[in-house]
Amino acid sequence: MYQPDALDLGLLQALQLDGRAPFSRIADVLGVSDQTIARRYRRLRNEVRLRVLGMTDQSRLGRTNWIVRLRCNPDAAEPLADALARRPDTSYIGLMSGGTEVICAIRPRSRQDRDELLLERLPRTRRVTSVDAYCVLHHFYGGPLGWLNKIDALDAAQETALRPPPPETPADVVVLDELDEQLLNLLRQDGRTTATRLATATGRTETAVKRRVQALRRKGVLYFDVEYDHEPFGHGVEAALWLRVEPTRLRSAGHALAGHREVRFAAAVSGEANVMVSVLCRTTEELFAYLADQVGSIPGVRAVETVPTLRRVKTLIYEPRR
Repeated sequence: MYQPDALDLGLLQALQLDGRAPFSRIADVLGVSDQTIARRYRRLRNEVRLRVLGMTDQSRLGRTNWIVRLRCNPDAAEPLADALARRPDTSYIGLMSGGTEVICAIRPRSRQDRDELLLERLPRTRRVTSVDAYCVLHHFYGGPLGWLNKIDALDAAQETALRPPPPETPADVVVLDELDEQLLNLLRQDGRTTATRLATATGRTETAVKRRVQALRRKGVLYFDVEYDHEPFGHGVEAALWLRVEPTRLRSAGHALAGHREVRFAAAVSGEANVMVSVLCRTTEELFAYLADQVGSIPGVRAVETVPTLRRVKTLIYEPRR
């Protein structure tokens, strides 16, 4: 089995900080050669399916994210998860404990798209027994802040050298044009697509696409995330937590959760369970300790439902099972 080392972890965290950082800059910060970084990158792509993907911050575009819990007959869960994973407006699909529940994160482009999926298509899907849709109200952790930011593979000076300038806060909702849409679609498949390939695909000059990519990043519309198989790194237990938190403690509880090393995503959501959290642990015993010792000690948390993930069908992009 592939055994990652400290350099692999440093490369992963470097890519989380800046997914388009040149190998030469990463190599300089990590104290190795360009060729070593390029070789490790290729190895990680082959061994743990490493992908650097360009993601869109929907809030900068005035759009809302939703998390949907679908309960269905056991024989319907996998086909349903695979069908949802093929949709371009889904960003995470998990087949959950018991094989009768699917969790789906969706990013509808418009109210019409949202209503078509949530009010018409999903409720009418055969063998789906219930649909619960939660509007994401506020992100405590996730999006541009990936779990790899917490692994401490880089020291403070290395992080500073690799971290790009923070995005601006636009006064108004950002409006995309045709070139923006083309570039975001291309970078969603491979965040490290070269400027030459972007120029060829869009029919623009390299200077034009470089300038536009920089503008999308500066406005906070475009950020980069890293996708890879967690198990070779010793993190084989993933779970979704649905928390009921006292409203007056909601903000403080969310900030506490964001600081936990186990937390990959945390957000305030609509519904009786008003906080949703995604966690990653090494073992079930570690998950138990996290729930008992850390979540259980957060003031205002009244109840926790823990739903282990059997299989991630889609994280950022969908790749059919081999």
